[in-house]
Amino acid sequence: MSKQFVTEAIMLAIYGELMSPSQPVEYLIPASTIYELDEFIQSPEPIMPYSGDDQYVRKIMQEMSQFFQDPFNRKRLEKGLIAPWSKVPFTFPNGVTLTIIKVEDNAMWGEIFDPVETQLLLTSMRFEVPLITDQPDYQDRILEYIVPVQFYDVDDFEFALEQGISLSELQDP
Repeated sequence: MSKQFVTEAIMLAIYGELMSPSQPVEYLIPASTIYELDEFIQSPEPIMPYSGDDQYVRKIMQEMSQFFQDPFNRKRLEKGLIAPWSKVPFTFPNGVTLTIIKVEDNAMWGEIFDPVETQLLLTSMRFEVPLITDQPDYQDRILEYIVPVQFYDVDDFEFALEQGISLSELQDP
């Protein structure tokens, strides 16, 4: 059985090790983060601090975007993502499955979290699956506003994958 995590598409492009895990993993990805890849690719703002790294990440993002724009894959998404919380899985080598989910932002937290952050939180809550992120300010806000989700910093991915901490361990005193 594969471990599940919620993350956004850009994380998979920036952190290539997420696509080569030591054991099977399923990433639950809000569909909106697939569609925002093109925005990141076209943005003049650097994604990575070094030019070579930035070009490489943009290339990976372009490949991901093209994969989801492929007529067969685009049709699967269009037909499969009709109702809220509907899912479409894509299986990749190395035991990786990307499950794209139609998530509706309900503005639950107003201006505290942006729409993508809200969708990630709602997905994590709905499926009771930990979130993987690399944004310390986002992590701080999750803690500050006591959002009931489990999360791991991307630097702790191997720990989360190999051992992790179950929700029951967090809830039991």
